[in-house]
Formats: sequence, structure tokens, C-alpha cells
Amino acid sequence: MINVTKPFIPDINEYHAYLEGIWQREWLTNHGPLVNELELKLKDYLNLDHLLFLNNGTIAIQIAIKALELKGEVITTPFSYVATTSSIVWENCVPIFADIDRETLNIDPKCIEAVITDKTTAILATHVFGNPCDVEAIAAIAKKHNLKVIYDAAHAFGTTYKGKSIFEYGDISTTSFHATKLFHTVEGGAVFTTNPEILKQMAYLRNFGHSSPTSFATIGINGKNSEFHAAMGLCNIKYIDQILAKRKHDCERYDNALKNLQVQHQRIEKFTDYNHSYYPIIFKSEAELLKAMAELENHKVYTRRYFYPSLSSLNYVTPQSTPVSDDIAVRILCLPLYYKLRDEEIDMIARILLRSQNY
Repeated sequence: MINVTKPFIPDINEYHAYLEGIWQREWLTNHGPLVNELELKLKDYLNLDHLLFLNNGTIAIQIAIKALELKGEVITTPFSYVATTSSIVWENCVPIFADIDRETLNIDPKCIEAVITDKTTAILATHVFGNPCDVEAIAAIAKKHNLKVIYDAAHAFGTTYKGKSIFEYGDISTTSFHATKLFHTVEGGAVFTTNPEILKQMAYLRNFGHSSPTSFATIGINGKNSEFHAAMGLCNIKYIDQILAKRKHDCERYDNALKNLQVQHQRIEKFTDYNHSYYPIIFKSEAELLKAMAELENHKVYTRRYFYPSLSSLNYVTPQSTPVSDDIAVRILCLPLYYKLRDEEIDMIARILLRSQNY
């Protein structure tokens, strides 16, 4: 059986060494030494000044919205995981969808301008599959209309744009360290900002609002993560360059093996060092996609319709017109991609897809 993804797992003895330290210290959570060490190592690897390690990527978005004190309407993408939209609703804001670019699959800046109103307070955009948004155009729109910018960078660990981590862009960027991500802490996430005051506010928010053991600066929630999750991150960060290199190798092998398959590929933005976090293909029709999926499943190869459905169809948002997202969402499929995926398995998947399309 070939799953669409499998987590990278380090040698168990490496993880066990961290567990022995946890047992000796009897410090399991609440900003323990491994959490602090992981934050330092991540800042060093990503060449960033500020970040906070959190318990998941959804809490990261919610904390970002709360830290920027957003109200009213937040313009966002209909082509993302549901957490992008649900976090806006959860924080009592109204998601307003701007359609996507047909080639990059990211939010289209031209569509953003078209839906700005006097109630708009922010833009929350996703770097889809780790592909950077048009960050310069979005920054210009935000400046013109006095809007905040949050990037959902859940897929973007290791991606750089013009030599800088993609996490540096926007007022706040968020990411996920879930087990399905190329860098993971089993469960986890992070927030990033270049603004020390915003960082300070988010630090309060992730720890119940505590400014000291007996005083509170603001409202807060429990966004902290544990020593056990940090230990997994400390194991995995040692291998991140190998993971990124293997991801690139696998995507290039897919590219070569599928060069005769009649599908569309996502266009990666210029000036990007891409992390190859997913391998999506876009069929000519949903019927072709379903046929290919069925043929793959007959050979115990499991893919994912990611992202489907378009978020503008959710039953807790006001219906909005997003024809490009709606069209892409029914035709896009992510193929298996993970560290232990073998070349022979990629070649087999390609043969099945080509045979499916030619029958």
C-alpha cells in the first residue's frame, strides 16, 4: 500500500535520548528547555529573529487574528485547508473570498482589490502547497487600504523568496508542524513576525495572558506545546536538508515520468527556492480525475483531493462567486510524496496514470 503521505520518523534511539532528559528533569510542558532549544534552532535554520512554537497550526492562525485585533471582514482564499476559513469565523470575523490565480493557485491580487469594502480589516492568504503568494502586490494593496496581512504558510517550511524565508512576509505568518508536514513535531505550529511588539502580544496570548505567575496582560488561551513534541522537532531538524533534497528529487522524477500525461502543473513564483512539499496535478475534467483515482486505488495507491471542496461552498459562510477556485478544486489531485517513497513506486504510479489516461 502506498499512502499519499507518511511522516518522517527519526531513529528511535535519538528520540529516546531526549526522553531520558525529560524523565530526569520531570519538566513536561510550560516552556521547558527543549521548547526553548527548538525555538532557537528554528530561528537559526530559518534565519529569523522571532518565532513562537505553538501546539498546532490552527491555533497559530487564531492567535494571529487575535493579536492584530481584527474585526469585520477578512479577505481570504477559497483554495486552502478549511482551518484558514474556520479560524476567521471562529474569531468572529467574516471571511470574504477573493478568487485564485489559475496557474499559481494562490489568491489573485486583482480579485482582492475587487472585494475590499469599508469593513475590510485584513488579508489572510495561503502560500498554496508552499508556493509563495504575490507578496509584493499584496503588500501594496494592504498599504493602500491600511489593511493587516496574515499568511497561512502551513505548507511553506523551507521555502524562500528573494533569498528570505517566506515566513518573514506579512504582519504575521503562521505555519503547521503537523505529522503530515515535511518538518513536523507530531502536532505543532508556529507564528512569525518581524515586529517585537506583536511577538510580545502573541507570547501573552499563547499562555493564558500571563505576564507573570500572578498577573495577566490580556486575554489568552493555552497555545503552548510540550517537551515531547519539541523533542521530535529537535530530532527532525537535523535531517531537514536531507528531507528537502529528497522531496526535490521525487518531484523531479515525477516530472520526468509524467511528461506525457495531459495535466496542468502549478506554476511556482519566480525568485523562489521551493520546498516541494506536495505534488499536485490538475486534470482536464473531474471525470478524468476520478478515473485516475480509481485506477490507482485498484493498485493500493492512495491520493488526496487537496483542496476539495472550494471553501466558498462551506455551509457556515455566505455564498460567494469563486469560479476559478471551484473549477480547480474538482480537478486537482495530490500524488504520494514522502521521505521513504521509492523511485520504483514513483515510476509505477506514473505508469498507472498514463495507462488510465490512454484507455
